[in-house]
Amino acid sequence: MISTTTLTLSKIPRSPSPTVPPPSEPNSNSSYPNLSEPSSPTQQQARRIKPSPQLNRWSMARAIRSGRKLDRPFQRRSGEINNPDSPRSRGTVDNNGFGGSALQTISPPSEDGSDGECIADYLPAGGKSIFMVSDGTGWTVEHSVNAALGQFEHCLVDRVCPVNTHLFSGIDDVDRLMEIIQQAAKEGAMLVYTLADPSVAEAAKQACKLWNVTSLDVLSPITKSIASHIGVSPSGLSRWAPGRNNSLGEDYFRRIEAIEFTIKQDDGALPENLHKADIILAGVSRSGKTPLSIYLAQKGYKVANVPIVMNVELPKALFEVDPEKVFALTINPVVLQTIRRARAKSLGFDDDMKSSYSEMGYVREDLESARRIFQQNPTWPVIEVTGKAIEETAAILLRLYHDRKNRCSMPRISKRY
Repeated sequence: MISTTTLTLSKIPRSPSPTVPPPSEPNSNSSYPNLSEPSSPTQQQARRIKPSPQLNRWSMARAIRSGRKLDRPFQRRSGEINNPDSPRSRGTVDNNGFGGSALQTISPPSEDGSDGECIADYLPAGGKSIFMVSDGTGWTVEHSVNAALGQFEHCLVDRVCPVNTHLFSGIDDVDRLMEIIQQAAKEGAMLVYTLADPSVAEAAKQACKLWNVTSLDVLSPITKSIASHIGVSPSGLSRWAPGRNNSLGEDYFRRIEAIEFTIKQDDGALPENLHKADIILAGVSRSGKTPLSIYLAQKGYKVANVPIVMNVELPKALFEVDPEKVFALTINPVVLQTIRRARAKSLGFDDDMKSSYSEMGYVREDLESARRIFQQNPTWPVIEVTGKAIEETAAILLRLYHDRKNRCSMPRISKRY
């Protein structure tokens, strides 16, 4: 799967809107701009060159990285030619759509006048596209799409159905939103969006319906359900809207403080501060303590990690703190040896150092030494990290942490807003 890439909208030239007759309803008070079908390129190449699939993928990647507009011709499907019932051929929608105003007649452009070619013919060989649009950072929509794509790994990995994802963050202007939807229509892309302002979300919904763009609103359904549950109407303000200062509130500065603390406490540094930590990780070298610490710190937890090295005495403070703060990490010796060999090679260890760090005999002894320490401290939960992503290990750890802290009969991670 092609990694997420952000397109720079400032480099996308706006397409001139065609002249259209005035709306049929003079009393319309719609706050949305008139929509026109995506414009066609002004010049046509003398002959159409069909590059190889590999070259297509390279061109796509270069265009994405440079932020250039991926200007592909938009064509009607053959089944829609001269079909008045086709979504692309209908000139207007009813008054219930798009703020109560009738939309103008639109004519899908054609690059060379031949309407019989399908837009799929112009899609890049790299696969289909998903446009992710957010009026904030895009974290929610990006992780939602990635979670859903995890259900298709069986085909994505084998390149049977590759998908390109493109993130557009900070989209709080309807005009910019329309540009993105036009581009999605040209590329045959799907649009997934999280837009807090109901009017902007409705604009996206109606524009996608008009231009036949598959779309999904991630935020509105859950917002409406919560509003119904707590009996309060949502504010409808985007994350970056003027007047909202909660982005730099107490929770934000607590996370910054946690990250600073965690960095200072990395790899057993400053053991005298272990009592200040919310979570303490203990494990052998290369068992994933540091990346797990940083991930937890970004969630607001002060984390310290203490390496367990054979024949090296552990700091006394580790045994003096609340034992329910301490979590032990273990890993399969074969996997650990592979990681250590790569680490030794990157650091340029000589043969003697390699034998005392990454050879299987030493690795097994190191893990056995750590296991004996874990047995002497039975209150420390031992978490197996082999084959687990950092997020998975963190989820297990936090569930145990909050279960201990709240003494819940059902393990949960609770937070009060």
